[in-house]
Amino acid sequence: MKLSRVGWAGLAALAASLVLFALTLGLKPNPLVPIGPGFYPRVVLGLSAVLAAALIAFDLYSIKQPGEGAKPNHALVLLVFVVFGIYISLMPGLGFRISTFFFVAALQSLLEPPKGVKGWVIVLATALITTLATHVLFERYLSVLLPRGRWTDF
Repeated sequence: MKLSRVGWAGLAALAASLVLFALTLGLKPNPLVPIGPGFYPRVVLGLSAVLAAALIAFDLYSIKQPGEGAKPNHALVLLVFVVFGIYISLMPGLGFRISTFFFVAALQSLLEPPKGVKGWVIVLATALITTLATHVLFERYLSVLLPRGRWTDF
C-alpha cells in the first residue's frame, strides 16, 4: 500500500494537528472562566486530526485503477477565488448574512450546476440553512458579532 498525494497531505495535516494540539495543553486556565483558552483550539485541532486520519485511511484502502484520476481544472480554481473575492468585497456593504447566502449559492452552483427546479431549490435551501446555522452558532451561541452591512444594516 502506497500513499498518493492526498494521503501525504493527510499525513502532514495529521502531524501539524497533533503538534498544535500538544501545544494547547500548556495553556494556563483562568479560574474565573469555566472554559479555558485551549478549549476551542483543541476542538478544532482534534477534529482536523480525526479528518486527516480518515483521509489517510481512505487513501490507503481505496481501490485505484491505473490511470484513474480527475484532470485538474485550473479555470474552476480561478473562478472559485474570484467568487470568494467578490464575497469579501460585498460583505462591508451587504453584511455577513446576505453576502454569505449569495456566496454559498453561487459557489455551490459553480461547483455543481443545478439541473432543473429541484436543483435550484436544493441550492437555495443549502445557502439559507448554512447562513442561518452560521448566524445562530456565532451570534447567539458564541456571542461573536458578525459584520453588518452599510447598505442594509442587516
